[in-house]
Amino acid sequence: MLLTGQPVSAAEACSMGLASEVVADSAVQSRATELASQIAALPPLAIAQIKEVVLAGQDAPLETALMLERKAFQLLFASQDQKEGMHAFLDKRQPDFQGR
Repeated sequence: MLLTGQPVSAAEACSMGLASEVVADSAVQSRATELASQIAALPPLAIAQIKEVVLAGQDAPLETALMLERKAFQLLFASQDQKEGMHAFLDKRQPDFQGR
């Protein structure tokens, strides 16, 4: 695809793993908003760490990428958001993440 410049359909991109989901043109905006809302409801520290680890680890050797993942896990496990998430789960309520 890179060498030929041949375009692929959305269904082909999905089957190749280049896209994770295909929606109708009329549903793109609402689905994007839905996904953004789901992400915004998650703990901000975790989202930041996920992005950082993926970006830093994508070209790193596996051993280095796993070390980055372990560091992120340790950092997040010590956060107030982790404790809030556990308490919310035990209390059967929605968590109130503060990014700390």
